[in-house]
Amino acid sequence: MDIPWDARVQAVAVLEEPTRRRLYEYVVAQSAPVSRDEAATALELPRTTAAFHLDKLTEEGLLATCYERRSGRTGPGAGRPAKLYHRSDREIEISLPERQYAVAGRLLAAAIEDAESTGTSPREAVNHRAEEYGEALGRAASGTSLTEILAAHGFEPRPDKDGIALANCPFQRIAVEQPQLVCGMNLHLLAGLVDALDIPYEARLDPGPGRCCVRLAPVGLGSAGG
Repeated sequence: MDIPWDARVQAVAVLEEPTRRRLYEYVVAQSAPVSRDEAATALELPRTTAAFHLDKLTEEGLLATCYERRSGRTGPGAGRPAKLYHRSDREIEISLPERQYAVAGRLLAAAIEDAESTGTSPREAVNHRAEEYGEALGRAASGTSLTEILAAHGFEPRPDKDGIALANCPFQRIAVEQPQLVCGMNLHLLAGLVDALDIPYEARLDPGPGRCCVRLAPVGLGSAGG
């Protein structure tokens, strides 16, 4: 949930160009950062072409750069350090419908550590971490509507007469195997979100086919469908 959807799509889209993709594959296969000259020579490309595509990959966050003198000399007359390229630390994942398994992994890992250090139950630790995460999303989304936040994080909100249904579960594959764990995590995440936004909505369990197990309903409204 950290990188906006548009940015992830754009980053992956730059690899559609065959030369750019070859350069990316070459750079990440090397054990050390490579220069423009090395990449151009390896792929038999003009240096200017290699430089253009390497910089585009860097601009989109797929590669990162560093500087190093390859001559071995130092001091005056040693020349300028060469610009070198290597794989960036940025991780990019795209799925349709959108899933957020990296978020689930971080929440679960942190919850295990909490449970071991405090003696609380793993389930309680997961719910607590999920609520904190939801609160963080709400605090970071100043001026953004609830439905916009939900859409940006993969929930696919569908407003209806009973509030807001969520057509997608960002943790679907885990939910299939561990429905109670994931539904509880979603419930607390979304409760934290609406609390941080300070809006008159509440998160409720409302499982049904083809949607997330949680619904957001106006405070005071009876159970969905009731």
